[in-house]
Amino acid sequence: MLIDGRALLDVANENNFAVPAFNISDWAMGKGIFEISEEREAPLIVAIHPDEVSHLGHDLLPALIQRAHRSSVPVTIHWDHGGTYEQALTAIQIGFTSVMIDASLLPFEENVAITRRVVESAHAVGLSVEGELGTIGKLDEQAEEGVAVSEITYTEPAEAVEFVERTGVDSLAVAVGTAHGLYPKHVKPELRLDLLQQIKAALPIPLVLHGGSGNPDTEIGQAVKLGINKINISSDIKVVYHHAMRAVLEDAGVREPNAIQPACVAAMKEVAAHKIDLFDAAGKASLYR
Repeated sequence: MLIDGRALLDVANENNFAVPAFNISDWAMGKGIFEISEEREAPLIVAIHPDEVSHLGHDLLPALIQRAHRSSVPVTIHWDHGGTYEQALTAIQIGFTSVMIDASLLPFEENVAITRRVVESAHAVGLSVEGELGTIGKLDEQAEEGVAVSEITYTEPAEAVEFVERTGVDSLAVAVGTAHGLYPKHVKPELRLDLLQQIKAALPIPLVLHGGSGNPDTEIGQAVKLGINKINISSDIKVVYHHAMRAVLEDAGVREPNAIQPACVAAMKEVAAHKIDLFDAAGKASLYR
């Protein structure tokens, strides 16, 4: 059931739901994400960004690929937020079935040039590419790259059409007011759903929402109804996973992984199940058979 991102997201686009892209940072998280996706019969994107890859190493990829082949739901293994052409080549070489090239902080023409180069290489070997246009906010130092929330550049529909035509990307991450990381209590997240409607009306390809953690469920659910087909979830599952781990490790006598990690994975799976349902992805694996 390991497939490329185009095959996964085209079905979501045709059937008006969003596939969750869960960022994992260890094998226990990955195992739990596979399990909850299978329990909910939901298609899955296992997302790993370069910082996570630097922690996991390349040798975990064969295990994830093997697990994906055994999965009862369709799975894409996605290189998230690659910043260079060389990173994209590495992702292709080590077994990712989808790559993202994020050159959104560069000027438009440079973004087009590097994205098109990645598309040409990935398409040559049958893999899909996600690009990004506009900028996503960055809320804390542990979040992926972005700009101050007050400096977000929203995706312009006409520019998005030109970008897709010139690059040939299979999906597009759009900037409609989200941010990477967790919102402080005094900051109220707010999506430009009106802008999302305009972009979706102008583009036929799947649209992606980054920075999906921390936004109100009502906004995220409405974004799915308005045409978002992939939503990245990283902070929300990592916070609950490691919060549970801290609680378990308060007992200084605990040392074995089977005594530590099951409670952490269970807490993460509860959040992941909520996201799957919110994105209307539960039960959608049947559409791929």
